[in-house]
Amino acid sequence: MSQDWDAGRLDSDLEGAAFDTLAVRAGQLRTPEGEHGEPLFFTSSYVFRTAADAAARFAGEVPGNVYSRYTNPTVRAFEERIAALEGAEQAVATASGMSAILAMVMALCSAGDHVLVSRSVFGSTISLFEKYLKRFGIQVDYPPLADVAGWQAACKPNTKLFFVESPSNPLAELVDIAALAEVAHANGALLAVDNCFCTPALQQPLKLGADIIIHSATKYIDGQGRCLGGVVAGRKAQMQEVVGFLRTAGPTLSPFNAWVFLKGLETLRIRMQAHSAGAQALAEWLEQQPGIEKVYYAGLPSHPQHELAKRQQTGFGAVVSFEVKGGKQGAWRFIDATRMISITTNLGDTKTTIAHPATTSHGRLTPAERAQAGIADNLVRVAVGLEEVADIKADLARGLAAL
Repeated sequence: MSQDWDAGRLDSDLEGAAFDTLAVRAGQLRTPEGEHGEPLFFTSSYVFRTAADAAARFAGEVPGNVYSRYTNPTVRAFEERIAALEGAEQAVATASGMSAILAMVMALCSAGDHVLVSRSVFGSTISLFEKYLKRFGIQVDYPPLADVAGWQAACKPNTKLFFVESPSNPLAELVDIAALAEVAHANGALLAVDNCFCTPALQQPLKLGADIIIHSATKYIDGQGRCLGGVVAGRKAQMQEVVGFLRTAGPTLSPFNAWVFLKGLETLRIRMQAHSAGAQALAEWLEQQPGIEKVYYAGLPSHPQHELAKRQQTGFGAVVSFEVKGGKQGAWRFIDATRMISITTNLGDTKTTIAHPATTSHGRLTPAERAQAGIADNLVRVAVGLEEVADIKADLARGLAAL
């Protein structure tokens, strides 16, 4: 694009625009071609007008593209759209959700820092902290997610970061984000919230006092199980540190995946509303079924944090977990009896998925670690897609019959 190019009316004025408008239009800067859809920039590098121009770009003295490891117009459009939806000053896209967590910690923490991570996080997150980040001198403790007083008690003078999933995977446990933010800030720490299960369509933790948002864009931001990606979002001061890590270490989001995620964001709100409605109906039905010992879904009045979920979320999400009779073998029989639902650990898809957390997503944890996280051997997780709910119920009824 010419540096003296003036887009004029070709770009949208989004001053004061609402969420759904931002989800469709934020971040797009049209080229001289005047394209209506977002373009894909497949290039590893960029050319400069002069040697001085190149030097100024590399030094960060003037804005512009340098190298697609950390500057790409398609990726930047995705980052700006996510930032607009989360209410963040800046977002940084990464190659996966796990690389987003890694980039955040490596950029913001140092050897000797203390990090508090909720017990109720994805199994790979625990493995990242336990097996790798501890090697570099980062201290980690795991307080119970919902116990705000427990977080305060676990703080040390060197506590730098709180990290939570709320709602958690797979038990839909929550924490009072505003209350936890107060504890973090009183102890000089940042609060990072993995917002993967809700997305900004259902929850905006920055408005509740959180400092950083993490996403696995692989899930609901994509929405159709096509691409891997992650996002870190928050204040510019912290995000520039994440950009620095990305520039040096390179866990980069591809332009194609960024383009897919841009299209996913356009339908995010209506998909999340449909997912939530289907999950609510399914959870209510499962609670009434013989063979089901317990259902975990924050939309149920029986959920201990139902009122909290109503306060800080606008919907309850798509993931319904439940314990079946018969232990691990009962759970496997239940899963194997289904004929439509996909047996896979991914979620956020239009297609409903079913998984056994104890032997898949949390399988690398020790039995003691799983017990501490509440992952029982008879737990089954269903991520409700966009099929007709009656058909999902009919397929799960095959599982119930197998019990």
